[in-house]
Amino acid sequence: MATTTQEGERIHEMVRERYAGAALEVLEQDANAEVGCCGPSADSSCCAPEEATYEEGLGRSLYSALELDEIPSAASLASLGCGNPVAVAELNEGETVLDLGSGGGIDVLLSARRVGPSGFAYGLDMTDEMLELAQRNAADAGATNVEFVKGTIEAIPLPDASVDVVISNCVVNLAADKSAVLSEVARVLRPGGRVGITDIVAEDQLTVEQRAERGSYVGCIAGALSISEFRAGLEAAGMIDVEVRPTHAVADEMHSAIIRATKPA
Repeated sequence: MATTTQEGERIHEMVRERYAGAALEVLEQDANAEVGCCGPSADSSCCAPEEATYEEGLGRSLYSALELDEIPSAASLASLGCGNPVAVAELNEGETVLDLGSGGGIDVLLSARRVGPSGFAYGLDMTDEMLELAQRNAADAGATNVEFVKGTIEAIPLPDASVDVVISNCVVNLAADKSAVLSEVARVLRPGGRVGITDIVAEDQLTVEQRAERGSYVGCIAGALSISEFRAGLEAAGMIDVEVRPTHAVADEMHSAIIRATKPA
């Protein structure tokens, strides 16, 4: 699950460029709206990212209308995920949550509402443009129990045993060093803490080369782990009660999956 340093830097740059572009698209939409671009007679192509170009089974369509009503629209427009990790994690009042690869902040803002004023939600992203968008969305939402921090998910800039729950939405497959990601997840979780994420997984018979044939790395396909690899990676990081359950197909023999695990108490 590890890569060379040079290959890791190449992957980081590819991912950064893709998600910086997505954030800038939404930020430009906001700017257009301020000057009237998105009025009743406007050309709709200037008013929103081209969501139709997203891979089937990805994006904001995986959230309920009620959830989307809870947050600024710009947060959901920047969502490129493959599931709904907030629902998967079953968050409770007062918990501290960390969202890996938080993007425009959709899952952080939903988490902050679930854990309430006594809880807290961190968002971690390596892309300046996404952090700018997320901070703007948090301000628009009036969220006071959130913080967005810059960093990579292979080296989480939080102390040991500092969060109750780690979530992410179609992000682990984008990491250059997945073993490091899962080890970092275990490190920052408190004893008894849990993982509740959604990600893309490959069926076990697919080789790395076959996964690459089905889609790009930045399209969340080529870098996906197999079901068994994901389970083994979490167990190697010291997690227990590991569940990797496919939910819907996103490519031939590749699926969005719910992934849960617990850190021993």
